Amino acid sequence: MGIVSIAVGFAFKDIFENFFAGILLLWRFPFENGDFIECEGISGKVENISVRQTLIRQTSGELVIAPNSFLFLNPTKVLTDLPQRRITIIAGIAYGENVTDAVRVIEHAVDGCSTVHKDRPIEIFPQAFGASSIDIEVTWWADPTPVDIRRSRGEVIAAIKQALDEAGIEIPFPYRTLTFKHPLKTMLLGEKDGEIS
Repeated sequence: MGIVSIAVGFAFKDIFENFFAGILLLWRFPFENGDFIECEGISGKVENISVRQTLIRQTSGELVIAPNSFLFLNPTKVLTDLPQRRITIIAGIAYGENVTDAVRVIEHAVDGCSTVHKDRPIEIFPQAFGASSIDIEVTWWADPTPVDIRRSRGEVIAAIKQALDEAGIEIPFPYRTLTFKHPLKTMLLGEKDGEIS
């Protein structure tokens, strides 16, 4: 009987783990149907939480059936736990531009976007000396779902680009400066008797 009990215990180990994990998830309510979550590379909308498993609809359309023990034992991000999420992008301006003016132009552009929450601060800070630009960190708050994040990021990037263009502030391409150990010989090409020499 002892051996049989051990064998049965191993056989139903995963079932019991998922069952108890499901009970804890339903009891504690860390997330509910309709929430967007992310866990170990799986990201999507929770469609149903049962005692043994959770159904997650990924943004690409696939349905993921996740054992509850998987969600309980691994770190899980609840993306819609708050009604707002913070977004950060990096904008670059040329080294010859005035950083203070650029920050002011960017802040005005972001503040005019409809997807940006006005009750939370817009934060803009020069961040680093990039390879070909002064990097400026731009942070704001928007609605929390993945499509809301993409929509807001797209609107803000377009608004910043337009505002910098209108202000005459350059967004640089990468610059390359080549140096040579020895001076290069130059040759003048000319045409002589129909031939290039």
